[in-house]
Amino acid sequence: MRQSYHRIMILVGLTGGIGSGKSTVSAALAARGAVIVDADQVVRDVQLPGSPVLGKLAERFGAEVIAADGSLDRAALAGIAFADADALKDLNSIVHPAVGAEMNRQVMENVATDNVVVMDIPLLTENPREGLQGKIVVDISVETQVERLVKYRGFDEADARARIARQATRDARLKTADFVIDNSGEPDALDAQIDRLWHWLQSLPQLPADFKFAGRKDKADQPEAK
Repeated sequence: MRQSYHRIMILVGLTGGIGSGKSTVSAALAARGAVIVDADQVVRDVQLPGSPVLGKLAERFGAEVIAADGSLDRAALAGIAFADADALKDLNSIVHPAVGAEMNRQVMENVATDNVVVMDIPLLTENPREGLQGKIVVDISVETQVERLVKYRGFDEADARARIARQATRDARLKTADFVIDNSGEPDALDAQIDRLWHWLQSLPQLPADFKFAGRKDKADQPEAK
């Protein structure tokens, strides 16, 4: 346990390519006491039935993006948005500020604690955040990614490789890493690495008492000025 006279959190980012096992590492850190701010979960939460975001999506893209049970029809939305650059821009302008605001809220509600807060963000390399004290990368080779996506998630090989190609390269992720977890081996091999990671996280300096989380460096998660 860290000793602290002022209860101020530690804030880091966690990322990894699709199929890397990032979620496994995130869960292991949560089990050790970390607070996880999960970008994928926030995206789902801000688009729940009755949410302002879902209403704006229906207004912009039509009732066909709403399923019979009132939830978002993600496949229908993707079919519209990803076929047209302007539509995709509009989608991002609706979703990103809401996601950013909720992630910022979750971070800042921990600021006066001594929690280790981990922002679990699949595209952290592509969309860096300001104010993080470190970046953790879960690393495996591309071939291992493909193998696991095919074996465990039912992808065909071509689709797996296409999904990997749309993300940052392995080298790009590693270039900005402060701590690397090698997840190329068996699950049991992770335990010792995560113990070392947890020790490293506990050793980081606490943030200043007046810390304010800035969010994405490109400010795409901020509402547009009126």
